[in-house]
Amino acid sequence: MKIHGPNQTNFNPYKKQIQKQQENQNTNSLKDKVEISSKAKQMQEMNKAQAARKEHIEQIKNKVDAGEYQVDANKTAEKMIDFWTNR
Repeated sequence: MKIHGPNQTNFNPYKKQIQKQQENQNTNSLKDKVEISSKAKQMQEMNKAQAARKEHIEQIKNKVDAGEYQVDANKTAEKMIDFWTNR
């Protein structure tokens, strides 16, 4: 004679405890991890340099508008020669 209770398949009281432990292990292994690459760090440094460059350009623009900016022709010529001769 077989007697089947209403929830006989879920009778194991340790099953829930084991399932909770497995869920905790799964959630621990699925945590997100963020790492910033060296290229991203370089890009951040470039952004800082660009901000400093913009400030320098604004200063030059203000001097040009005020008529105070003086160009050194010799220095400009030297840099052009260096550029074209690949020094």
